[in-house]
Amino acid sequence: MAQVELKNVVKIYDKNKIIDNVSLTVKDKEFLVLVGSSGCGKSTLLRMIAGLEDITQGEIFIDGKCVNNVHPKDRDIAFVFQNYALYPHMSVYENMAFPLKMRKMPKKDIDAKIKEAAQILNLTELLQRKPKQLSGGQRQRVALGRAIVRNPKVFLMDEPLSNLDAKLRVQMRAEIKKLHQKLQTTFIYVTHDQTEALTMGDRIAIIDKGIIQQTDIPQNIYNNPVNTFVGGFLGSPAMNFIKSDIINGQVNINGKSFELNESQKYILKDRSLVLLGIRAESFNEPDANFNFPAAINIKEMLGNEQVIYFNANNKECAAILPPSLKIDNEILFKINTGNILFFDPETGMRI
Repeated sequence: MAQVELKNVVKIYDKNKIIDNVSLTVKDKEFLVLVGSSGCGKSTLLRMIAGLEDITQGEIFIDGKCVNNVHPKDRDIAFVFQNYALYPHMSVYENMAFPLKMRKMPKKDIDAKIKEAAQILNLTELLQRKPKQLSGGQRQRVALGRAIVRNPKVFLMDEPLSNLDAKLRVQMRAEIKKLHQKLQTTFIYVTHDQTEALTMGDRIAIIDKGIIQQTDIPQNIYNNPVNTFVGGFLGSPAMNFIKSDIINGQVNINGKSFELNESQKYILKDRSLVLLGIRAESFNEPDANFNFPAAINIKEMLGNEQVIYFNANNKECAAILPPSLKIDNEILFKINTGNILFFDPETGMRI
């Protein structure tokens, strides 16, 4: 078990700053998810923790020890790769045994560890098969088993489910989460999939252009994003951002104005323009509260809900509504004004 701490970590490739002064603490036994779009630096950060990439500046600590100059094999971590990285000529048993043989562990101890890991991961019946005889999900479980037998202080996982189909990803998400609960070890998990981040992480760290934008529990990040990048990255559909003038304490959507409450007026008192951040589920059928009209662009029926795409102040937005609601070419939307967030139109930062 171990805490992982990054202090002012920088990575520069060819004069380009890939990781920009990142400081982050992953608590002992925590499941932390690093999430961001492709090329944001999340995998580079993970590889620096593992020792597979040198750092340009800063310090990395594992279990209180600075590991900047410690070889990867001596950091007591296990790395689970996106492509499984199994030896094709070896059986499942031999793949799982390989790191223990490298440590010259007695055969009796190796056998006990492999059988224990195989039982945890439902691999007992597959131990004599070769990787080519396994499904994608089974191969990923073997990769996890190879990591488990080492009993590391920290598990590092680099998009381990990205090669699986949608149904299998859901199943494997649950299996990895259960594995974390069983092992009670520190997990750092990299993904570009926001659903994986929201469902798996004790906390999420969102990265953009090598900078951590926000770190918090999933619910706080979803409900209280610090900027438009975070608000737009998490959520499906993404948070809507509607630009509006502020005139006499009122904002306007599609020609309809509504009054801000006193605390909202105070927050926006020195502003004439604002970005309204509204989640898709904050729209609903009209009632006595603020309503505005919108022409419907597209309707998507998803079984238990329908997603409606429409224009608000010349920006396409999305709303999630009950499937029973009949919608023609136009609709009146109700907004719960208490759920609206405010962002600076220039910086994108939360006001």
